[in-house]
Parts: sequence; C-alpha cells; structure tokens
Amino acid sequence: MTTAEDLFIIAMDPKHSVGQGDLSLALAGAELFDLMGAGAASVDGDRIVPAGQPRLGDRFMAEAAAGLSRQAPYEAVEDWLWRRGRDLAAVYQAALEASGELKPRRGGRSPFGPEHVEPVDTPARHRAEARWEDREPVLVALASAVGIHDEPSDDESGPEDQEVTAVLAAVHDAVMELEAVRQRRTIENTAFANLWRGP
Repeated sequence: MTTAEDLFIIAMDPKHSVGQGDLSLALAGAELFDLMGAGAASVDGDRIVPAGQPRLGDRFMAEAAAGLSRQAPYEAVEDWLWRRGRDLAAVYQAALEASGELKPRRGGRSPFGPEHVEPVDTPARHRAEARWEDREPVLVALASAVGIHDEPSDDESGPEDQEVTAVLAAVHDAVMELEAVRQRRTIENTAFANLWRGP
C-alpha cells in the first residue's frame, strides 16, 4: 500500500468528513511524496524534477510517474496537484472497492439512504491505522490539510525536510483555493436566487 492508499483509508473512517475535491488534491500530494521516496522525482523550489525511472510496482505510482513533465522548466507542484488530482479520490475509491479494501455502507437508519464506503478489516487497513497511530509526519500533515485532526502528542513534530515542506505547503494552498472557489460559487448562487425571487 502507498501513502495515498493509506490516506484514503484513514479519510474513509466514518468519524471523518472529507470533501472529495480536498481529498483528491491531498492524494496527488501523497503520490508525489511516494515518487520522491522511490527516487522517481525531487522538488527544486516549487518545481517537480523527474529523476530516474525506477520500477514501481503500484499501478497508481506508475501512472503518476509517467505523467511527470520531463521538459524544463518542469511543472509547478501546485499545477501537478490540480492536474493529477482531478477526480483522483473517485479513482482510488473504485480501485479499493474492486480489491475488497472498501465496502458499501448506508447512512442513516433508512436502507435507502445515501451510500458511503468504509474500510474493511484487512491488513492494509491495519497498516494505515498503524501509520496513523505512529503519527507519521507526512500522513498526519496530509490528513490535517483535508480537515482530519486528532489530538497531537506532546513530542509530535512536523516534517523538517525542505522538499516535503514545499509539497505540504502546496497541498494546503490548493485546498484553501478550492474552498475559496466553493464559497464564491455559494455567494453567486445565493445572489442569483435572490435576483429571481425579487424584492
């Protein structure tokens, strides 16, 4: 399992409520972290610099690596998040459902209520929860970016690597930009409705 898959499993916990757009951006960030960890990319300033092409056993990782811009001046981290992150949460959900890592659950008391998914009790779920309980800095920071917060431990510290910090900052900025777009649309829709409603 990858950081993105672990993040998705943590986000699917029923006690968390995460928007699909926010999660998609964070998943793209998680993929970038794993590419960096595999030696397939590095971050120079705000640009993603492709490195070698190591063997990546994970389908999503291979797709992410194949999508890296290989021409200077290379792609900005935030641009990557928006491009790679488009509908990424739905893609991960479909893949994890197909592999048996997620199962449907219905919200509310009605059997006809909206359908959600929740993690199945599998080794992958235990691994994701172990990383979460160990307060792994990158996983915790990505989860925090999409609104998942737990009580921090006294000795908990954030990531110190400059490349990691740059990616996390880009994820936070993208999520905030998405929220600003949502708020603007809400205001516009309200104004439009009031216009039609009249005095």
